[in-house]
Amino acid sequence: MNSPTLKNQVSPEEWQLRVDLAAAYRLVALYGWSDLIFTHISARIPGPEHHFLINPYGLMFDEITASSLIRVDQGCNKLHDSPYPVNPAGFVIHSAIHEAREDAGCVLHTHTRAGVAVAAQRGGVLPISQQSTFVLASLAYHDYQGVAFRPEEKPSLQADLGDKNFLCLRNHGLLTVGHSIADAFLSMYVFEGACQIQVAAQAGGAELIAVNPAIVTGTAQAMKVQTGGMGGAFAWPALLRKLDRLDPGFRD
Repeated sequence: MNSPTLKNQVSPEEWQLRVDLAAAYRLVALYGWSDLIFTHISARIPGPEHHFLINPYGLMFDEITASSLIRVDQGCNKLHDSPYPVNPAGFVIHSAIHEAREDAGCVLHTHTRAGVAVAAQRGGVLPISQQSTFVLASLAYHDYQGVAFRPEEKPSLQADLGDKNFLCLRNHGLLTVGHSIADAFLSMYVFEGACQIQVAAQAGGAELIAVNPAIVTGTAQAMKVQTGGMGGAFAWPALLRKLDRLDPGFRD
């Protein structure tokens, strides 16, 4: 999909955000977390305005480029010319979180098979893997209220999330909140991994071994040690190099 480049029409900061967000969409496709065109990743543009970047509705995630991403306001109204539509209904969840969380630089939402499977389990995420301990240290749940296109769902969504960075949307899917795109992506990588491991372990039919609750309590510090205090930024350059080897077109 050839979109006219916006590189010289936006600030360097916005351009870098566009490149990183396009990369996140490509990585979600690469790792098999996309649901055709029906989920979203949003990123807040730095500045006093509540402006965001979101995917052009109708493109597959592996087609998205830095220039094709659309700048929208809090109501998901397009703020520049684009041949592509946006999906206001799909932005309800994202706008609710960005509205309530000033620290939410990026919100990433998926409908993966493993994620929805765990979201449909009464026990939710179980403490049975190292990956799950990272999730459980900052996990919230939100009950299903139907397809999320009604603004009246926003208050309960905001209240349920609170200050957590992992949200299990019951019967629906997974969501992560990150200060940066890299943080949100790394969190989703861990969240999705925890769900895949759980479903696989349950399929084995044997009794599952739970992690000591005291270990979960100290997991936040363990994650900082694992990433050298850098969070998602520790792994992000390597992920960008991977994409560049496969197809650098996301940078266009």
